[in-house]
Amino acid sequence: MSNPQLKIKPPTRSIELYSGTYFGACALGGVLACGPTHTAVTPLDLVKTRRQVDPKLYTSNVSAWRSIYKAEGLRGVFFGWSPTFVGYSFQGGGKYGFYEVFKYLYGDQIFPGMNKTVVYLGASASAEFLADLALCPFEAVKVRMQTTLPPYASTLREGWSKIVAQEGYAGLYKGLYPLWARQIPYTMVKFATFEKTVEGIYRYLGKPKESYNALQQTGVSFLGGYIAGIGCAVVSHPADVMVSKLNAERKAGEGVGAVVSRIYGRIGFMGLWNGLTVRILMLGTLTGFQWLIYDSFKMTMGLPTTGGH
Repeated sequence: MSNPQLKIKPPTRSIELYSGTYFGACALGGVLACGPTHTAVTPLDLVKTRRQVDPKLYTSNVSAWRSIYKAEGLRGVFFGWSPTFVGYSFQGGGKYGFYEVFKYLYGDQIFPGMNKTVVYLGASASAEFLADLALCPFEAVKVRMQTTLPPYASTLREGWSKIVAQEGYAGLYKGLYPLWARQIPYTMVKFATFEKTVEGIYRYLGKPKESYNALQQTGVSFLGGYIAGIGCAVVSHPADVMVSKLNAERKAGEGVGAVVSRIYGRIGFMGLWNGLTVRILMLGTLTGFQWLIYDSFKMTMGLPTTGGH
């Protein structure tokens, strides 16, 4: 007797697609996908950021963690976790929530029949533009905490207060343009590559997405996310290096163009790629788990997973 193929039992959908509640659920899924995952890789981010600012500080990532743990314990290895958690929770909610809004708006309402890849790219760029407005202040605090020795501040509250006291609220946004330069291409690659990869996987498998069970669908989400994360790392890395150095080295009153030119003149083209290997490892894993968490959450809410339609 043949075994019947495992299939998802379609859940009773209590949330109407493309309603305000639907977009709110997607935003919540983004919070859950991004806040905890970025916080979990804080040790990688800490070492990557410090080595970007000072390549001679540590001889390797392992030696860096060993040195930090010996001097400061586990707390030191996860130093900067609080601005990371808060900032990327806000950013994740905005990124995933607004992506679903703009994908529906551009693809179904304003430009019906538009090439899907163009819709993915436009929706993700629009979403990240807005999401970074929420991320930028926390990224500024995180970078200063992680890249200065002794640390600029020990906590999110202390770092926020010091920046505002010394530079006003504008100091929290002085890295916004480089952040956009890093995050918008990153997110465009992340979402468009994910959507096309998932579409390609289901095409290769030869069956519609709905014929696979929940574990199989979220497995496809993880694989598509990991592949997308590798592309994200490469595309956004030079801007990531510049954001780290700009937040650490920009002088009061110095324009963005001037500081970028000064830093580039010192580190050169090759310096923009310092730490890329660690970032590929970090973002491949990070992006894979983000899509896994996001689509798992959507399924628990009775919503379809992303891509493969």
